[in-house]
Amino acid sequence: MQEHRLVTARRARYFTIGGTATPLPEAWIVLHGLGQLASVFITYFESVATAERLIVAPEGLNRYYVAPGPSGTRDAKVGATWMTREDRENEIADYVDFLDAVCAESAAAAGRVTVLGFSQGVATACRWMVRGKSRIDRLVLWAGQIPPDVDAAALHALRDGVVLVAGDSDEYADWMAEGNHEDRLQRAGVRHDVVRFEGGHRIDRETLQRVAAF
Repeated sequence: MQEHRLVTARRARYFTIGGTATPLPEAWIVLHGLGQLASVFITYFESVATAERLIVAPEGLNRYYVAPGPSGTRDAKVGATWMTREDRENEIADYVDFLDAVCAESAAAAGRVTVLGFSQGVATACRWMVRGKSRIDRLVLWAGQIPPDVDAAALHALRDGVVLVAGDSDEYADWMAEGNHEDRLQRAGVRHDVVRFEGGHRIDRETLQRVAAF
């Protein structure tokens, strides 16, 4: 058996709210977690979307049935993932190219670009930061893990540093701790802030307002 590869165009999607001002002061690119859809994920950011702040929610390139419905796949819940372990390097390369294209089309003219990753989106955001071509000024890493293949020292390139956000009762705390976020950033000398809130593995809207006000 021989494995063959080719590059093919595909129809990927992203959603936006806010950002009607010209020139545009700020854009946030928000990356959902495992099993979520961008059209749902972006609704968490309605409270921080303004004319001066564009919210952009790309959707992972791989969709699947998250849970079966009463009638099988016809009404099963659909979610998306950024990657799996299968053919991982090529999946990473594909989403890095996709996110670069989304940023170029929607946010390149913004005065400041924040990338917020939630859960699986944290690893996606970090890998995009170090492998992509887009200008990113700040990373908000919410309830996820900085992957071991990312050199924390590369985050020095962020003009506005890193914000680490997590709930005090996050059920994935042990998994998140494997990334050893704060220690790794301190050792690398990367400027960062830590924000905690009461709650679990979720986007907390009050905390989001605090982060937006930084």
